[in-house]
Amino acid sequence: MSAAIALARTGHSVVVLEAHDTIGGGARTLPLTLPGFRHDVCSSIHPMAVASPFWRELPLAEHGLEWVQPPLPCAHPFDDGTAAVVERSVDATADALR
Repeated sequence: MSAAIALARTGHSVVVLEAHDTIGGGARTLPLTLPGFRHDVCSSIHPMAVASPFWRELPLAEHGLEWVQPPLPCAHPFDDGTAAVVERSVDATADALR
């Protein structure tokens, strides 16, 4: 998508094709479980997108995008029931891994 946007900005004609019956590819949102709950299909978060110079220059807020920052950006569960959690601080993350 980024390449299509960059090419269109330079005046090139761009066609983006969707391989699935429903538009949105991995960025679709569907009501998969309980009423009122909507879930991202395939792609649920883009933790590095907010840091991307290219994405920051796009007027995404004009199209309804609001960057939401969770208190804990990500975690990885282990088979024993514990998890490694990435904190907002490198020191806090390192302390939790000790």
